[in-house]
Amino acid sequence: MKAFLRRFARNYGALFGVSILLVVLFLAATASLLYEDSPWTMVAAPLIAPFTDAALPLGTDMLGRDITAGMLYGARVSLLVGLVSTLVALVFGILIGAVAGYGGGRIDDALMRLTEFFQTIPQLAMAVVIVAIFSPSLVTIVGAIAVVSWPPVARLVRAEFMSLKQREFVQAAVVTGQKPLRIIASQILPNALSPIIVTASFMVATAILTESALSFLGLGERNMMSWGYMIGAARTMLRQAWWMSVWPGLAILLTVLAINLIGEGLNDALNPQLRQRGE
Repeated sequence: MKAFLRRFARNYGALFGVSILLVVLFLAATASLLYEDSPWTMVAAPLIAPFTDAALPLGTDMLGRDITAGMLYGARVSLLVGLVSTLVALVFGILIGAVAGYGGGRIDDALMRLTEFFQTIPQLAMAVVIVAIFSPSLVTIVGAIAVVSWPPVARLVRAEFMSLKQREFVQAAVVTGQKPLRIIASQILPNALSPIIVTASFMVATAILTESALSFLGLGERNMMSWGYMIGAARTMLRQAWWMSVWPGLAILLTVLAINLIGEGLNDALNPQLRQRGE
């Protein structure tokens, strides 16, 4: 662990990403403490410009709602959807990939045909259709993003399992009579975690972008403020109130950039070749 942290700390971009993400997490966690009222509440006159009122540092929208409060509460939705949908997609993708990679044969062929079917459909288009069919809610958004996100994980895990099951330590476990489930859980999966962790970090960023796109299109959770909804609501006010779309757009940009930088740092720290070169 110390060697991993040392390698990760050498990547200044990754440290910058961690700093940004920690700030976003802190603001999301303290949103209800800093702003007790709902972000939907009209608190002042409409279209107050940023930095003209200390109580409203980022200004107000066309209905007089505090944009700062919306930004903080929107961070909760984006991070929650990104993390939960990625977790669900990882569980499903690892399960499919492990069964296909370890089992092989007809099981592998059937599961890979299923995976390829999902990959032939554009992710955003499928997510839009799923959310529209089951009506927009936090559960359906998370489910839709998970459905379109698991295929790359399944293919990655399958490739790792097909490679690792040929190794000597796995063959030794088979010879000693260990059951396949135990071999997968104790021998193969722990050795395949590095690329899965790196992939998961990029999946979180993609999930945040997908949630923002859904909210922008009016398919977000109607009772929860989100960055995508704020941008969508501001598209008719670009000339009169630029700040309504700029602030949530910057928030999405910085958060996704931070997660991608962290993913690159994890890739460098967990990459076996870089590990040997650095040590």
